[in-house]
Amino acid sequence: MELVCLDLEGVLIPEIWIAFAEKTGIDELKATTRDIPDYDVLMRQRLDILAKHGYGIKEIQEVIDTLDPIPGAKEFVEWLNTRFQVIILSDTFYEFGMPLMAKLGHPTLFCHKLEVNDNGDIVNYHLRQKDPKRQSVRAFQLLNYRVIAAGDSYNDTTMLKQAEAGILFKSPQNVIDEFPQFPAVHTYEELKQEILKVSETQSS
Repeated sequence: MELVCLDLEGVLIPEIWIAFAEKTGIDELKATTRDIPDYDVLMRQRLDILAKHGYGIKEIQEVIDTLDPIPGAKEFVEWLNTRFQVIILSDTFYEFGMPLMAKLGHPTLFCHKLEVNDNGDIVNYHLRQKDPKRQSVRAFQLLNYRVIAAGDSYNDTTMLKQAEAGILFKSPQNVIDEFPQFPAVHTYEELKQEILKVSETQSS
């Protein structure tokens, strides 16, 4: 049995922090795991910036409400669902990601959780576990699933390595250059074809 695991931001939806940065004009919030591979360093930086400027969960969710999936993403997920079981593995938070799941047809999302105080300030974050994307793929494999994984950034690469087949999708050139072992594609049609090719190979 094959299962497809996908990253969320940059693969199916726009980068939430970049959208918020553009709305507020805070350029430092445009940094993602494409720029800072250490997720803890990145999140601490984000929370410090939010506190400095007085922004909380309400303002971020207002921006999220204006976001739509990347053109073609919903149709791609629908196509996947007719052929595979699909799990979204993301380093976002349920407070950010769940409103967008409805726009993608309600795929299953595994991600993290924020700690928000009574004033709506984001005071901390709680990761499901260390290296959660790779650990999720490993758990699926222990259940005898073959996993095809696709993602765009540094924090996806351990997931891609763990999977039976890993694919880079819409990745920046620095990630493509650093991980040449993974095929790199840039459109949903190319990703469909790569998934089908890998699936046929595994099934043969």
